[in-house]
Amino acid sequence: MPITTTYEVTGMTCEHCVSAVRGELTQLPGVREVSVDLPTGGVTITSAAPLPIDEVRTAVDEAGYVLAGGDG
Repeated sequence: MPITTTYEVTGMTCEHCVSAVRGELTQLPGVREVSVDLPTGGVTITSAAPLPIDEVRTAVDEAGYVLAGGDG
């Protein structure tokens, strides 16, 4: 059964930002879908299994943005 988790990413201001974040996150193993709500910074990931928060944080960092919140 797929797992859906929502995160908050700060620093995104345009569709290029959305594309960069989506591109990095879709490369994580097991990720099936990534949707980004630019106005709120919400990023929803559907995956085959729970994703380690450090992997999500690293992918967002690689895109040039910041995963908000603690260690999940």
